[in-house]
Amino acid sequence: MRVAFVSSHTTDRRDTPGNRRVRRVAEGLARKGHEVAVFCTQWWEGETVAEFERDGVTYHAVTDTPAPLTFAAKVPFALSSFDPDIVHATPTPPAQVVGARLSTLFSRTPLVVDWYGDDDPPESWSGRYPARAPTAVITPSRMVSTWVRESGASAEAVEIIPEGVDVSLIEDTDPTDGVDVVTACSMDEHANLDSLFLALAELRDRDWHAVVIGDGPHRAAFEQQATDLRIADRITFTGSLSPAERVAYYKGAHVFTHTGTRTPFATDLLWGLACGCIGIVEYHTDSAAHELVEGLERGFRATSPQEIANAIEKAGSLDTRTTDERFFKYSHDALLSRYLTCYAAVRDDAGLF
Repeated sequence: MRVAFVSSHTTDRRDTPGNRRVRRVAEGLARKGHEVAVFCTQWWEGETVAEFERDGVTYHAVTDTPAPLTFAAKVPFALSSFDPDIVHATPTPPAQVVGARLSTLFSRTPLVVDWYGDDDPPESWSGRYPARAPTAVITPSRMVSTWVRESGASAEAVEIIPEGVDVSLIEDTDPTDGVDVVTACSMDEHANLDSLFLALAELRDRDWHAVVIGDGPHRAAFEQQATDLRIADRITFTGSLSPAERVAYYKGAHVFTHTGTRTPFATDLLWGLACGCIGIVEYHTDSAAHELVEGLERGFRATSPQEIANAIEKAGSLDTRTTDERFFKYSHDALLSRYLTCYAAVRDDAGLF
């Protein structure tokens, strides 16, 4: 299958979870033998180099600098030269979806938009266009699906494909011992580690050690808060870690907590659950994290630091594990197969098989 990704901003220009998702899917398809091209703003060096290949994926420069309207005008011509079976676009900026849609109208090629939910739900007509234009809209969670439907997508057009885990990495990694509670996040304005630290302070008379993985602009403030609460000596701030280092901590921990206020999909929580952690999620309106622990006997939902503390205590009565194979259904290969199934379905609806 020939798959064309339309994403003006790749991870090389804008490193967001949504762009990382697109790169992972593109490279996964290439590894399985599909012909994959990404139509983007040039990010590699070389003024006259219009194409660049990396990890089996060919990148085509539609423009050499970010210019949404110019990109939208040029992308139909670039796509026609590739003659794709599927056009797979990201929703930001919306103008690129307009260009992709024009191309597919002439070629009758299905258009799929992968709407991760990095940005706030759009309010303008142009911002909502990527929800209404495609044949299918792929989202990572029910919460983002609701945003997309509210932006104009029909319920039948929305397909939920979550994020995934590397099962081989989980199985091959040895746990790091001595961890009771672990969390991982980007330490920004949405991290909300205050809730976890207040919960841990409630358990000051218990024996525990916590690990906080990640970095960001608010890290110093969070470290100061741990000091002010007199629990800093029992919390390890690791900074950014490799996937293998993260998995080692997840497999060694008993509990994974998620307190973030804005989360289209709780990827680190998923990894923690697959590594055998008991999941504790603080519910927030703009976070989909609670979806992963709904109906899970090794999962708790909370609405306050006190409830998080109570859940940590209750988790102590549950057994410790280093893997939970129920979450291996989220393997990267399994989710890649779901993308291919979605592609086949939209092509079949268009009468292209």
